[in-house]
Amino acid sequence: MQKKFVKGFGANVIFLGIVSLINDFSSELIVPILPLLIASLGGTGLIIGLIGGIRDCVASMIKFYFGHESDKARKRKPFIFYGYLTSATFKIMLALSKTWHQVLIFSGLERLGKGMRSAPIDSLISESMPNNKGKGFGIHRTLDVTGAVLGSLTAFLLFWYFNFSFQKIIFIAAVLGFIAIIPLVFVKEPKQKKKKVNHSMKWEIKKLPKQVKLFIFIASIFALANFSYMFFILKSSSFIPGKLGLAAPILLYAFFNLFYVSFAIPMGNLSDKIGRTRVLIYGYLLFSIVSLGFMFANTITFFVVLFAMYGLVFAMIEGNQRALVSDLSSKEHRGSALGLFHTCVGVTALPASLIAGLLWDINPSLTFIFGSIVSLMAVLLFVSLKDKIKKN
Repeated sequence: MQKKFVKGFGANVIFLGIVSLINDFSSELIVPILPLLIASLGGTGLIIGLIGGIRDCVASMIKFYFGHESDKARKRKPFIFYGYLTSATFKIMLALSKTWHQVLIFSGLERLGKGMRSAPIDSLISESMPNNKGKGFGIHRTLDVTGAVLGSLTAFLLFWYFNFSFQKIIFIAAVLGFIAIIPLVFVKEPKQKKKKVNHSMKWEIKKLPKQVKLFIFIASIFALANFSYMFFILKSSSFIPGKLGLAAPILLYAFFNLFYVSFAIPMGNLSDKIGRTRVLIYGYLLFSIVSLGFMFANTITFFVVLFAMYGLVFAMIEGNQRALVSDLSSKEHRGSALGLFHTCVGVTALPASLIAGLLWDINPSLTFIFGSIVSLMAVLLFVSLKDKIKKN
């Protein structure tokens, strides 16, 4: 039985959360300025969509593989370590980028690290708090997004008050990425019986429960609607003149993360009590409303409200989607199930952001109409099939 820091809080979840807090501090120094950097280097809406999609797609293409490999090895920690190390290394290369072409390459390669670590992290969290997965993922997401809030606020301070260039801010992010690895020393692997497993990934997919595959299909439909955050930042920056048009969106993004972190644990606890599917359906529906709202947004007040709601959406869906996949899968195949989930959702992010970028270049409003309609389709599909998605 895993030792506890505090009643109900798994030690592994806390330490993994601290790692994620520091790493997300690092990553979120980059995230809010990335679309602004790409635009400053001549990137169009399509290019921004391409880079945003590639970032998610590259990571997700390998998530199932590394989830499967961590199941075979019966170890999670080595995959987590090398994942964080890879990301930190390519952040340095991203800091040296001088064209949007280089940004595309290095920002994509930086996400390889996320692809290596995501499923093993989720598996370790679910194994560390097996009876309270929603709470466990909520705690981890809270610490993770706390780092995101601090990172985006720091990006604003460095840009607005200290006049740091985008490249200097990214270099600082790279240094923090290496520091984030240190707390992994305190993460302990739960004892598991070693089994010789020669199953192929194709076999693993076949053995996954139908409920898992069904939910992953629904989540992938929603992922098609959930295009890159960069378009929400671009929309807000287009209504604010001068240097403030670059700085204000960074603050709005921090506000988004503040709401995300404030509601991550409550939404995880709520899903433990009333069921994951109900919380997820409401989360998908709220995204549809938020996306439609961005179509009409034209004032700071309007944007503040929408970014707050956008943060609530993520609090409702991010941890709970993973918790539901964990609920529906067996311990032996959990890494594979989570990896397949991440892969399908992430690969869908590329066409989602490409479509959003193409529509943006025609008319920005079309981007948000697309997101609203497709997410509503995911809601209707989820409602019609929810009885078939039940905990094993």
